[in-house]
Amino acid sequence: MSAVNRGLRQASRTLRLPQTQQRLGQPSSAAGVLRPLIASSTCSSSSRTAATPALATPRNLSAFSTMASLQSAAAAAPSPASHHGYDAEVKDIADYVHNKKIDSDLAFDTARWVFIDTLGCGLEGLRFKECTKLLGPIVDGTVVPNGTRVPGTPFQLDPVNGAFNIGAMIRWLDYNDCWLAAEWGHPSDNLGAILAVADWVTRTNKAGGNIFGGKIFTVRDVLEAMIKAHEIQGCLALLNSFNKVGLDHVVLVKVASAAVVSKMLGLSEKQTADAVTQAWVDGQSLRTYRHTPNTMSRKSWAAGDACQRAVNLVLKVAKGEPGIPTVLSAPVWGFYDVLFKGKKFEFQRPYGSYVMENVLFKVSYPAEFHSQTAVEASQKIHNQLKSMGKSAADIKGVTCRTHEACIRIIDKQFRPMDNFADRDHCIQYMCSVMLVFGRLTAGDYTDGSEAATSPLVESLRQKIKCVEDPKFTTDYHAPSLRTISNGLTVELNDGTILPEVVVEAPLGHRLRRDEAKPEILAKYKRHLEPHYPADKVKQLVALSQEPKKLEAMSVDEYVDLYVVERSEFV
Repeated sequence: MSAVNRGLRQASRTLRLPQTQQRLGQPSSAAGVLRPLIASSTCSSSSRTAATPALATPRNLSAFSTMASLQSAAAAAPSPASHHGYDAEVKDIADYVHNKKIDSDLAFDTARWVFIDTLGCGLEGLRFKECTKLLGPIVDGTVVPNGTRVPGTPFQLDPVNGAFNIGAMIRWLDYNDCWLAAEWGHPSDNLGAILAVADWVTRTNKAGGNIFGGKIFTVRDVLEAMIKAHEIQGCLALLNSFNKVGLDHVVLVKVASAAVVSKMLGLSEKQTADAVTQAWVDGQSLRTYRHTPNTMSRKSWAAGDACQRAVNLVLKVAKGEPGIPTVLSAPVWGFYDVLFKGKKFEFQRPYGSYVMENVLFKVSYPAEFHSQTAVEASQKIHNQLKSMGKSAADIKGVTCRTHEACIRIIDKQFRPMDNFADRDHCIQYMCSVMLVFGRLTAGDYTDGSEAATSPLVESLRQKIKCVEDPKFTTDYHAPSLRTISNGLTVELNDGTILPEVVVEAPLGHRLRRDEAKPEILAKYKRHLEPHYPADKVKQLVALSQEPKKLEAMSVDEYVDLYVVERSEFV
């Protein structure tokens, strides 16, 4: 073995020598050998020239010190590909975050409703042990002075873990807001990162820390960050389908959160671009945990993970870590070539406040959004059957006329329902529960529940067939409509065919926003009640309806209203 090792060491020295000579300005015969290899690259000549920066002269090694600060080291290090311009898609995001003033009253009003609804959904998520077992500090008992407070819990955490905690509880029940386009997702997921950072910075600065410019965030600041995060995630989703290439939509949460959090932390426009590039280059989640046969609980904490990663990456950029300017467009190694089948992103509109103004609220049911109108139609049919003296047991078959995205995501007529994650992403299951029981709650998805163990629900689930209506698909993508239509036709055992029940826009849709607001408030109140005494619930509900007072509050003071030192759920 010693002879082999000596041979390897000698070969290693031989390979390194030409590089060392070249760095020191000495001629190298190996350079002539390498040039033909470089010339045979698939990159264009211009790309090769740009991608081959001049070699740096060596530093004085004796000046090296392990005690040098991170920031000094980062400032001294050359930025990779610094001679390249940033991808236009990255520059547009950074420019929007830093320079676009949001002056839409509708956007701020909608953001306030999204804010309280999202916090309520997070509190409801705490009632499920599968969620709470993932929350809290990495090491039990750790408390971060002036750290992020996690609503509904006693936890006070660093902002990175705080972003995961808040993001995971928000998303756990698939009950917060939704955006449906070529890609779908839940833009309020970004609140995990936004609230964690705003709370931590505010508490630290109030305690004399003076970090990131000494900023004291108000709820108004949080709402503005939410509007911009919604817009970035939503506009990227309008014409670009990440699910069709197997990527999960939480990549957009990571990108949007990184962008707005960098601005919140006082980073420059260039640093925001750096943070965005770091989010794009970061490993992206596969959608496999959302689909049979691998459907599982990770889909409920994936957004929390994205929030956590975003905050972590921004804090690295804040310490001087550079970006990757052509992270999207770089030939061979960029996001487009590696993960997007060589396609560039397409855009329908410039960044503004369109997404927040048109976002969808989940009001009636904790159900994947493509099924909301189908479940509403099922509720009407349940009541109709009841008035006829019949029930779901009299149903021979059901045809669901729907849109393409619904079929792609939640059409699971004959697939097994092995867990919570299978059931809350199956349109047949959700409609069957409503047809049988006249209800659909989060508890109906749990193992061993009345619905999950019902033979009638299971047999009816396999009688519901989905068919695409191209008009429904077209309306789903139309900017002026954005409807999520479903129509159910029921045939009974005696041959009777009931008139089709069609619902085009769910209750939380922009076209039904005023109708939905009382229900959103009732949902928020319902989610508060298991955690707080009646007087606290009354206080929070009343405050949510006083926009000026709410928006003027500092973030830490508002979050403190949600703190629970002893929780029966955590």
